[in-house]
Amino acid sequence: MRHAPVLVVLALVLALVLAAPAAAPAQPAPVPGEALFAVSGRGYGHGVGMSQYGAYGQALEGRTYDQILEHYYPGTELARARGRELRVLLAEGRRALAISSPVPFSAVDATGETFRLPAGPLALRADLALPVEPAPVEAVPPLVLRPGRGGPLSVDGRAYRGKVEVAVQGAFLRAVNLVGLELYLRGVVPGEMPFGWPLEALKAQAVAARSYALASLLQGKPFHLYADVRSQAYGGVAVEKPSTTRAVSETAGQVLLYGGRVATTYYFSTSGGRTASAADVFGFASPYLVSRPDPWDRVSPYHRWGPVLFGARTLGAKLGLRAGLRALDATGLATPSGRLRSLRVVTTAGEEAFPASLLRTALGLRSTWVTVSVLRLDRPRGTLAFGGRLRLEGLARGVAAASLAASADGAEWSPVAALRRDAA
Repeated sequence: MRHAPVLVVLALVLALVLAAPAAAPAQPAPVPGEALFAVSGRGYGHGVGMSQYGAYGQALEGRTYDQILEHYYPGTELARARGRELRVLLAEGRRALAISSPVPFSAVDATGETFRLPAGPLALRADLALPVEPAPVEAVPPLVLRPGRGGPLSVDGRAYRGKVEVAVQGAFLRAVNLVGLELYLRGVVPGEMPFGWPLEALKAQAVAARSYALASLLQGKPFHLYADVRSQAYGGVAVEKPSTTRAVSETAGQVLLYGGRVATTYYFSTSGGRTASAADVFGFASPYLVSRPDPWDRVSPYHRWGPVLFGARTLGAKLGLRAGLRALDATGLATPSGRLRSLRVVTTAGEEAFPASLLRTALGLRSTWVTVSVLRLDRPRGTLAFGGRLRLEGLARGVAAASLAASADGAEWSPVAALRRDAA
């Protein structure tokens, strides 16, 4: 989606008539007005790897999932990986966990003893007391809960395939889902890509998600993956859809390899027309995570976005600046893909570099591929003589066009002057 060039109007209410000029003494230096910053951008996400909207656009043009993957991860090859059980963190630091099953299920504790549990809810606390006959028993942690035939286990109301391990951390509990790779992906792909998209795009997502999971297993922790965007969005049974399950099944076991190892297949929403290299965004180079043209990305509603407007005081507060904000300058700081690593922040106390990633977080922007426009109209000092000549100073930079208008009542506006683009 393309937006029209930014058009901003500088307005000043003048309680005087701009008539024939009259002689007047020189005016004192004006008081700098509060600048208005307009931030416009392209894309959504970090920009490295596969653009999901780009995959969608390619699928609409009839390209297959392997062609899509080859474009975004050049030099990789499709191969099959052996299935394995993953450990996905569902919850930690909980004083209690609500486990439920629609059918009878079982649990095995650290001693190997098996407990038969009835269908329905089970409330677990740090003592791991189990309601078994003839009397409740305190299990030895960790406790592995196994689903019964025909019914997945639910943790705090959300159903998951596979088993659930409950470990004790002092007075708190941790729940980990023990699930096969392919069953895990059934709950990931629809959480990462709209299930109504073309099958070839969903298959590309399935391979990317499978590869990313295997290449990003956590080390030194009692689990392999998080169930959120720290790893991948994993929603369990509730999010599964026939279309995404089909995409997982038709690519079963397929991963991308580079140099004989599973590739770390980063992906994101929208490129804005070009993906970014890992070197530009993450600070490390990868031969298959390089900047690539992405014309198919135009189908995204986030291909271009903005402007988002901020007053100088609001923007300074969001950036945590102690001095008054005067300007943001990104001149010459863009990476080859157009995204910023940093930008210069000019305040009343001086100038400093500000990381673009922090700018994105602080302002809630969709990406770091941004341009910043600024408008400022300074306020004259002293008394203005009726019918006299008035000199206005200000700044219009990084905008497609700007105009100056005057009004005596705030309702009817008359043009005063046309301003040059990027003019002080």
